[in-house]
Amino acid sequence: MSKYWSDFVHHLEPYVPGEQPKMDKLVKLNTNEHPLGPSPKVIEAIRGEVGDRLRLYPDPDSSQLKQAIADYYSGLGYGIKRFQVFVGNGSDEVLAHLFMGFFKQHQPLLFPDITYSFYKVYCGLYQIDYQPVPLDDALGIAVDDYLEGDKPRANGGIIFPNPNAPTGKLLPLSEIERLLQANTQTLVVIDEAYIDFAGPQGQGGATAIALVNRYPNLLVTQTLSKSRSLAGLRIGLAIGDGALIDGLNRIKDSFNSYPLDRLAIAAGVAAFKDQEWFEKGCEQVIMQREWLNEQLGQRGFESLPSAANFLFTRHEQHSGLSLAQGLREQGIIVRHFGKPERIADYLRITIGTPEQNQALIVALDGLISKWKNAG
Repeated sequence: MSKYWSDFVHHLEPYVPGEQPKMDKLVKLNTNEHPLGPSPKVIEAIRGEVGDRLRLYPDPDSSQLKQAIADYYSGLGYGIKRFQVFVGNGSDEVLAHLFMGFFKQHQPLLFPDITYSFYKVYCGLYQIDYQPVPLDDALGIAVDDYLEGDKPRANGGIIFPNPNAPTGKLLPLSEIERLLQANTQTLVVIDEAYIDFAGPQGQGGATAIALVNRYPNLLVTQTLSKSRSLAGLRIGLAIGDGALIDGLNRIKDSFNSYPLDRLAIAAGVAAFKDQEWFEKGCEQVIMQREWLNEQLGQRGFESLPSAANFLFTRHEQHSGLSLAQGLREQGIIVRHFGKPERIADYLRITIGTPEQNQALIVALDGLISKWKNAG
C-alpha cells in the first residue's frame, strides 16, 4: 500500500490471470491458448510490417482490420458494415470500455454467479452496482432467471459469455433472442471468446452477431486469442449497432487513440482472411475435445457438455485440488478455481495437442492407480 493511492485503489480486488509458469518441459493446459500456432500468412504479414514504418504511428481507426472483420461476417450472411465494428487491445480492453460506457446505470448489472471473473473486477473498478444470477442446477445459464414472467428483471444491463466460462456450456441462439425480445431497454452483451469451437456452427452459425442488425441493444464481443491463435498479440473486437460503436470510440479516444499497433493490425487482417487455417484449427480442437472427453469419462470423470476449447470436469472420487496438485508434480498445469464451493471439485482443462492430451491421460492413470493402491 502507498499513501499516494487514491482511496478506491485500496478496495480493488484485481483479476488473477491464469498462471504462466516458467518450467522446462511443461504441459500447459491452464489458460485456453490454441494448441496450433497462428496461420503462416499471419507470420508473413507481421514480417511485412517490420521495418522503417515502425517509426510511424499506426492507423488510429484500424480501418483495414475493421473492414476485414466486416467482410468476414458479411460473407457469412450477417450484413456487417465497417462502422459496426470496434477493435481494441484484447477483448478485456473492449470489455473495460463498454463497462465504463454502458453499465454505470441506476439499476444493477446482471451476470451469472459463475462466469468470467473479470466482470466483477470491472464493477469494482468503475463502481458499478451488480447482482449475480445463479446458474441452474446443471451449471447452465437459464434465460428465465433474467426475466419476471415475460418482462425483464430490473437491470442496468446484462452480460454473459457464450459459451460460458469456466463451464464451457453453450446457450442456444434462440434463447439469446428470447432474452433480447423481452429485454429491449438496456444493453445485452454476449461475450463470445470461445464461440468458434461450438461445433459445426463454429464457422459462424451460433454467433449472436447474426442478431445485431435486428436488435440495436445487442453488442457482441470476441477475441483473436483463442480460435485464431493470437493470444500473444492482444486483439479484441465488438460488433453492434453503429450508435453503440460510436460510444465505444468516444471512450477509446479519451483513453488511448492507438490501441492496436501495426503488427497487430496486419496480423488480424491476415488471420481473418485465412479461412482454411482457421477452420482446420477449430476442427482439430473439437476432435481432440471429443477424444479427451471420452478418455476422461472412462476414468471416472464427469465433464459438462463443452462448446469451448476446454473441458470443465470432475472426478467421482478425487478432489479437484488433489488432482491439480498431483498433475503439477508431473509438469502438467490445469486450472483449479477452488471457489465458489459449488465448483471446487472441477478442473478446467485446456484442449492441447494430441501429444499433450495423451500425456495428461497417462499422468492421470498414474495418479489414480497410485491413490487406489495406497487406499
